[in-house]
Amino acid sequence: MKSVSLKAYPRSQVQRAEVKKLRDAGRVPATIYGRLLSQPQNLEVISEEIAELLNHSVSENLLVDLAVDSDARANRLALVQDVQHHPITGKVLHVDFHEVSESEKVTISVPVETVGEAAGVKTGGGTLEHVMFRVKVRALPKDLPEQIVVDVSALEIGKSYHLSDVKAPEGVEVLGDKHLTVVSVAAPRTEEVAAATDATKTAGDVEMTKEKKEDGTEGAAPAKADAKAGDKKADAKGEAKPADAKKK
Repeated sequence: MKSVSLKAYPRSQVQRAEVKKLRDAGRVPATIYGRLLSQPQNLEVISEEIAELLNHSVSENLLVDLAVDSDARANRLALVQDVQHHPITGKVLHVDFHEVSESEKVTISVPVETVGEAAGVKTGGGTLEHVMFRVKVRALPKDLPEQIVVDVSALEIGKSYHLSDVKAPEGVEVLGDKHLTVVSVAAPRTEEVAAATDATKTAGDVEMTKEKKEDGTEGAAPAKADAKAGDKKADAKGEAKPADAKKK
């Protein structure tokens, strides 16, 4: 990771309204930490300059030669520790710097990028599953990588690329459980599994249909009983008429 130059200025504005005015003026509030400092120092950087550096970087892991205005030291080597963005516009709202020493190893989290097309995907119809998107590494500031690149071309179905398989650049130590999976190729959905799933769904549909029919039959029974009762009443009335006629 090559360091890039960035100009910074001491900042006295800390209140919310003051910080808003600072942003409106094209500046970004920043803070620098580090064991060489007795306490964090408030800074500000030019919005366009920090945005350009971030846009031209593979990740937001930047190593900067920070030239602080009116500072006794000419340059201060620092890592961009954290960047806060506006949730809608994406504009940089705040930056945290971590001052480091050229001779001291530091630990950062870097993104994992895959290259190539996995054999299991290309010829077997499998699915590439990206499990770990960032890994922790430790190295001297000048040796820190911007990202870890994993070639998945040789991955067959059912095979995985573990943390122990990561080929880090010289001078870089990959941290974490070496058995953790970074990427893998999952087998495609087999016809047997698909058929079993469809059969289960069909059985469920049949059972639901049966329940509905049973409910419908129970609901129709009283109607039939009422119809029969109505017929009997009609017959009784029909039989009464001839009897009345004889009396007449």
